[in-house]
Amino acid sequence: MESFINMLNDTLHMNGQLFCFLVSLFPILELRGGLIAAALCKVPLWQALPICIIGNFLPIPFVVLFIEKLLKFLRKTKLSPVVKFVDFLENKANTSAPKIMKYKTFGLTVFIGIPLPVTGAWTGGLVAGLFNFSLKQTFIATILGLCMSATIMTIITYGIPWIVTTFNIPSSVVVAALCGIVAVVIGIFVVRHILKKKKAK
Repeated sequence: MESFINMLNDTLHMNGQLFCFLVSLFPILELRGGLIAAALCKVPLWQALPICIIGNFLPIPFVVLFIEKLLKFLRKTKLSPVVKFVDFLENKANTSAPKIMKYKTFGLTVFIGIPLPVTGAWTGGLVAGLFNFSLKQTFIATILGLCMSATIMTIITYGIPWIVTTFNIPSSVVVAALCGIVAVVIGIFVVRHILKKKKAK
């Protein structure tokens, strides 16, 4: 992802703040790509965070409200690449849906919050739109998920380089330690949520 963003930046030659905002708008790249772009362009963190969160959030209400109509329209074009793209999106949503639907808003939050290529606000919005999540549920999950993703990506894009250069610690050691901490924190939240659901029953 970093090499692709570097190539884009070299091609477009635009202001760093605008560049990370535009990167955050796009599916796959999203906030995680926006913060990588911000770090590469040396955008201060206090500017990069709100820019990337807003950029990633802006398309989501439209995805939730109009995704079904848009996919139907695209399918009617009968253009092979377009239909394949629609199939890809629907398969992605259907694959992700069972895990999300099991825990509803919490599941959607975690799905959006873990910054992996197949997760994020776009896919979360796609699932929410196709499986009739309310706007309120989607809004809450998206905001919380983006804050979670922003925290993880801030540590990766700004925190790790700062620790490595300041304390002269090998980056592999820092990455391993932080991954362990993140895994433990996420595990605690998941276990607590499961226990609460069992008590409620």
